[in-house]
Amino acid sequence: MRRDWETFSFHLVIGLIAVLALILLVAPTAIVLIVSFTSGFSLRFPPPGYSLRWYVALWDAWQLQFAAMNSLKVAAWATGLSILFGTAAGLGISRSTRLSAKLMDGLFMSPLILPALAFGLSSLMFFSALGLPVSPFTLIIGHTVVCVPYVVRNTVAALSQLDPTLLECSSSLGAGKVYTFRRITLPLIRPGILAGGFIAFMSSFDNVPVSLFLRDAATDMLPIRMWQDLEGKLDVTIAALSGVLIVFTVALIMVMERFTGLSRRLA
Repeated sequence: MRRDWETFSFHLVIGLIAVLALILLVAPTAIVLIVSFTSGFSLRFPPPGYSLRWYVALWDAWQLQFAAMNSLKVAAWATGLSILFGTAAGLGISRSTRLSAKLMDGLFMSPLILPALAFGLSSLMFFSALGLPVSPFTLIIGHTVVCVPYVVRNTVAALSQLDPTLLECSSSLGAGKVYTFRRITLPLIRPGILAGGFIAFMSSFDNVPVSLFLRDAATDMLPIRMWQDLEGKLDVTIAALSGVLIVFTVALIMVMERFTGLSRRLA
C-alpha cells in the first residue's frame, strides 16, 4: 500500500511539473496569437475586439518585408554552408578516435558555449583587424560559424547509429569510398543532416547578437527591425508578424517530420 502511494505521488508531482512547464512554454505563444487578432491600436491582453486588420497591414509594411527577405537570404546561405561544412566535419570527427578529433569537436561546439554578444563583438573586431568592412558577406560568415555546430552534432549522432558492417560489405563488393558514401552513408544519415539544417536555419533567421554587430546600414534584419518597432512605438503589426512566424515555424516542423520522421526514430 505504501509503495502504491509513493508511486502515485511521484507520478502526480511529475505530471504537475510537466503541466506547469507546458503552460510556461505555450502560454506566451498563445497570448501573442490572440493579441495579433486585436481590433485595437495597442498591445493589450485580452484584446477589446478581434479583426484581421493587422495581418492586412503586413502587405504595406515594406520595411518588415525588406528585413524579412534579408533574413531569409542570410539564413539560406548560412544553412547551406553549415550543411556543407558541418557534414564534412561530422564525418571526420565520428570516424576518428584520435585526440585531435576530440579537440576539433570541442572547437566546433565552442560558438554555442561562448556568450552570443561576446562572439558578435569579437567577430566584429576580427573582421576589422583583417580590414573587412561589415557587409552581408561578413554577416553570412558569422551566422555560419554559429550554425555549423548544430549540423555537426546531428550528423555525428546519425553516424553513431550507422552499422559499420554496411560499409564493410560495400567495400568487400568492390564499391569505392565515393560510391559508398553516395549510396549508403548519405541516405542513412540524411535525416540527421536535415534536422541539423533545420535548426541551423531557425537559429540564423532568429539571430540577434551576430546580426547586430556584423550587418551594415543597408542590411536590415527582421529580428532587429521587430525589436526596434516594439521599442519605439509598440506597433501591433509586430504581433501579426509574430503570428505569421509561428505558423511558418510549425509548417517547417511538419515538413521536417514528413521527410525525416524524427519522432518515429526517437520512439
